[in-house]
Amino acid sequence: MAAILLLLHGCASLPPGSGTPKSPSGAFSHPEDTPLGRQFCRAAKEHAEDSGFLLINTGFNGLLARLEIARKARHTLDLQYYIFRGDASGLRLADALLHAADRGVRVRILVDDGDTDARDDQLRILTAHPNIEFRVFNPFSYRGHSNALRAIEFAFNKPRLDYRMHNKLFVADNAVALIGGRNIGDAYFQVDPLSQLGDDDLFTVGPMVKQLSVTFDDFWNSALAIPVNALTNKRPSAAILARFRKKLEEQRRSFNYAARLSAGEPLDGIFSGRLRLIWAPAQLVYDSPEKRRVEKGELPGQLMQRTVNKALRSVRHELLVMSPFFVPGEDGMAVFRVLRDRNVDIQILTNSLNSTHVLAAQAGYMHYRLALLEEGARLFEIKATLGNSMGSGETRKMAGYGTYGLHGKMLVFDRKSVYIGSMNLDQRSEKLNTEIGLIIDSPELANQVARRFEELTGPENAYRLLLRDENGRPELIWQTREGGKIVNYDTEPALSEWRKFKVDLLSHLPLDGEL
Repeated sequence: MAAILLLLHGCASLPPGSGTPKSPSGAFSHPEDTPLGRQFCRAAKEHAEDSGFLLINTGFNGLLARLEIARKARHTLDLQYYIFRGDASGLRLADALLHAADRGVRVRILVDDGDTDARDDQLRILTAHPNIEFRVFNPFSYRGHSNALRAIEFAFNKPRLDYRMHNKLFVADNAVALIGGRNIGDAYFQVDPLSQLGDDDLFTVGPMVKQLSVTFDDFWNSALAIPVNALTNKRPSAAILARFRKKLEEQRRSFNYAARLSAGEPLDGIFSGRLRLIWAPAQLVYDSPEKRRVEKGELPGQLMQRTVNKALRSVRHELLVMSPFFVPGEDGMAVFRVLRDRNVDIQILTNSLNSTHVLAAQAGYMHYRLALLEEGARLFEIKATLGNSMGSGETRKMAGYGTYGLHGKMLVFDRKSVYIGSMNLDQRSEKLNTEIGLIIDSPELANQVARRFEELTGPENAYRLLLRDENGRPELIWQTREGGKIVNYDTEPALSEWRKFKVDLLSHLPLDGEL
């Protein structure tokens, strides 16, 4: 009862801890004076206003890139994530951040509170270090991990708690950055046999990095970013941090990433010059921290959906869509109709019932399949068990576990430009989440993404949805290749009847606006 009273007391328009004093801070002002900055300073000057990019789609390389960037940082590390798991990968990164802080690097970590679990609490121990700050975006009042109690608080304070920060950003010394769709955790780095979520990081240097740092500062200094120690009376002590260090050291000994780097992993290749960056003009698109108030006209700010929609409507020949959660709504369907009216080839890759890790999102997407196909779009659903690992971001061994899921969010416009970021083509990303991404004018990068799209949509790796006439009614067929032969399923492939029952049940609920 006391816990429930606390939850009800916490139901307010402002998050708990809002009155806690906090010092504003900003990005490091002289990146050119750092080893990371000097590494790319000359190349950036040679390319004027363009920025340099390298796409990292192998999950484990995404982890290695973060560890190596943290090792090379000299002044600042800024991390902004929807999810930062306290699992093996998260703890390995925490160890790298702690060592950076020991060298005098200022570390700022901003994490959303919408999908935290009990393991993540141990990351708060890092705040016992004087060089590490940790803030939580729009936190719950209840700090435990009972799903029932979180649900009660959510029900009584839905307008505030339904608003989440979905951004993914990693910036070092205001000189290099990683942006894309990956959260921090074993599943996102594709090292967990139980769940492997294929995604992408975009390694970024040049003038775009300073723009990305501005977005981080906007969120870090916003009223919704609450110091984690303001949310509990239990502050981590130096003794607790010392015990945490020992735990991290034990894990480090079992994870020798230095050998992988010397064997030619992405950052080693970039710094040695073996891997060539793609230099191109790019546009930053992001939502302001107070996105809802900007939409209402109460505050000036940024709304990325308008710019993305403009880019979508400008397509003349071909649009490739990769979105793990695809619930376009009426506005999205209107955009697709405009494109089909001028015979644009629309191809969409999303999750299948077997590969998705969010059944509610799958239930919302199901309503749009017939209409999309009738409009002439080509629709593909990734399989949980891949026929080959090309384009998946993981090894053949990991692909063999049959637990693959799509998590990357990318759009290719006429193979001339590409969007890469955190935004799904769904109602939640449009209305309820803050998001961030880049639109890059680069045929080379666009074609790289297009090749990955083609690999993932091959018949060994995906179902292609087709229509057939059944007594005057259109019905779906799932076409794929198994054992070297084309196979057609006239009912949706499902791991179990129970999973199919749950998604069918969810599909009858009015959830579109939440998905």
